[in-house]
Amino acid sequence: MSLIRAIASTASGLAAQRVRMDVVANNVANIDTTATPEGGPYQRRVVRFASGDPALPFSGVIRKFLGGGSMGVVLTQVAVDAETPGRTVYDPSHPDADPETGYLQMPNVDLVQEMTDLTSANRSYQANVTVLNAMKQMALRALDITSR
Repeated sequence: MSLIRAIASTASGLAAQRVRMDVVANNVANIDTTATPEGGPYQRRVVRFASGDPALPFSGVIRKFLGGGSMGVVLTQVAVDAETPGRTVYDPSHPDADPETGYLQMPNVDLVQEMTDLTSANRSYQANVTVLNAMKQMALRALDITSR
């Protein structure tokens, strides 16, 4: 694997984990949002990744330039988690509560799950930074060897 391809692969991992951390932060920020413009409570967002796809136009151009091989991680979508049910809370004084029953539908965001996802994304990001630093050291040593 060439140094440029390795850096591109690591950079895609860094970008993917940054997006993942942004989505987790958005989920945590909306943990108590009971009304959205779409109607109903906020729905948790999840990030979906795939390996570099040669069918993607830009990825194909970069792959040709770099000589083939894996291009790292590609963000495929930020999806709404509509399958996980939200909590139901009895709060008849809340403006979004059902006027007949007094129950309020809360978002399907679980703080423990979000913190676990954030920790995982943070560790993956740190691992990619470590790889990037190792590649930088290898490149510097290679330049040092050739300058002698």
